[in-house]
Amino acid sequence: MTANLFKPYALNNTINLNNRILMAPLTRCMADDNLVPTQVMAEYYARRAEAGLIISEAVIIRPDGQGYPNTPGLFSQEQVEGWKKVTAAVHKNGGKIFAQLWHTGRVAHPYFYGNGNDDAPVLAPSAIGIEGTVPRMRELTFKVPKAVTIEDIKTLVADYAQAAENAISAGFDGIEIHGANGYLIDQFLHHDSNRRDDEYGGSNENMARFPLEVVDAIISKIGADRTALRVSPGAYFNIVGDKQDRAVFDYFLPELEKRNLAFLHIGIFDDSMEFDYLGGSASSYVRANYNNTLVGVGGYTAETGSSAINDNKFDLIAIGRPFIANPDYVAKVRKNEPLTSYSEDMLTSLI
Repeated sequence: MTANLFKPYALNNTINLNNRILMAPLTRCMADDNLVPTQVMAEYYARRAEAGLIISEAVIIRPDGQGYPNTPGLFSQEQVEGWKKVTAAVHKNGGKIFAQLWHTGRVAHPYFYGNGNDDAPVLAPSAIGIEGTVPRMRELTFKVPKAVTIEDIKTLVADYAQAAENAISAGFDGIEIHGANGYLIDQFLHHDSNRRDDEYGGSNENMARFPLEVVDAIISKIGADRTALRVSPGAYFNIVGDKQDRAVFDYFLPELEKRNLAFLHIGIFDDSMEFDYLGGSASSYVRANYNNTLVGVGGYTAETGSSAINDNKFDLIAIGRPFIANPDYVAKVRKNEPLTSYSEDMLTSLI
């Protein structure tokens, strides 16, 4: 039933995958207090190296991108050295791994980077906050962000590109830009969070400008063959959907296609969700508007993912929580062995 998952897949002339099962990015909050990956993290990823490709947990590109405790970074040499242990362990076991580059935007909190200054700026396209408290640290309330200046944007683009270079220096096979799930890049692409009236807001082209500048800057440093992107055309997390959003992505997706990325990855927790302004699911909308390699995700099993690939809904399947519960997920699927069920208490350790 799942034989197609075990066929090799060429992302491009540079990167070949042994199978079509990807380990989805899974925030674990287990780096040390300097946001450096630990030996335990290296062992955790190495145990999952049979995946066709591991996409790392989201990795912040600079201190003010942090919105959750102990999420690893890629902006210090110490962090690069820590990731070298992870990538070496994955490669030793025959695997490949991309780093997911992250800035949380208005989901960030000064508690993590303000050095005691609770008024340190939170950056976003517009000065529009979100309600609620920081996950895993419910005593922290989200702040109203500062609308980034043009100079801020230039610096952010440069910092994304530097983080991509750092990732390659750390031994990653490539990077995935986190442009989904209501974080900084996604905030530029939706009308709820982008109310700008300059060259980075207002029109479809302007709203896509910053994400495309990040993509282009990273491609110029490490190549399109090692650059991927995650997108959420359907707003569902930390952003309210707007029917105008579709036109932004109608413009954005063909622009991405021109750039010959390694792959495009849907950002969704449950791909059975439908969005009226997209005319259905996020993955079906993207597939209809983007012709290159597409990664599906969001509640799929090996069986339903295999069926979706057979039906040409996407090319590769990313699996999330089952990989937390089953380090040997790929082997179990191949042998048709029962899987260990995921439970929330598994988040307290790296098995």
